[in-house]
Amino acid sequence: MLIEIDPTSTQPIFEQVVDQIKFAVAAGAIRANEMIPSVREMSRQLAINPNTIARAYRVLQDEGLVYTRRGMGIVVAEQAEEICQNQRKAIFTEKFRRFRAQAAQSGLSQAEIDEIIKNNGYMNT
Repeated sequence: MLIEIDPTSTQPIFEQVVDQIKFAVAAGAIRANEMIPSVREMSRQLAINPNTIARAYRVLQDEGLVYTRRGMGIVVAEQAEEICQNQRKAIFTEKFRRFRAQAAQSGLSQAEIDEIIKNNGYMNT
């Protein structure tokens, strides 16, 4: 599982981990009943504090996306893919809404905003 953390982001690291695991599940890169790396292993891979990973995993568990299988580790729940696909859409809808609002607040015209979107490959026209 490839997770990339952006230390310059305003989004907390644990939320970045949560979102990227959700995106991996939504995309089918991680499937139901598959194990995800242990807290210690993920912490080592990302070179971040184990408590940060534990917090991310608690969020995923609280949302019913993963569970602990005694003696095995942390496993992706059966219903996780569908939930993550829905949440992925909501996450990006909100990010896009914030982008448009900030662009408008900065004084960009609608045409300029559309040009930015088009020139960065976000629109097929």
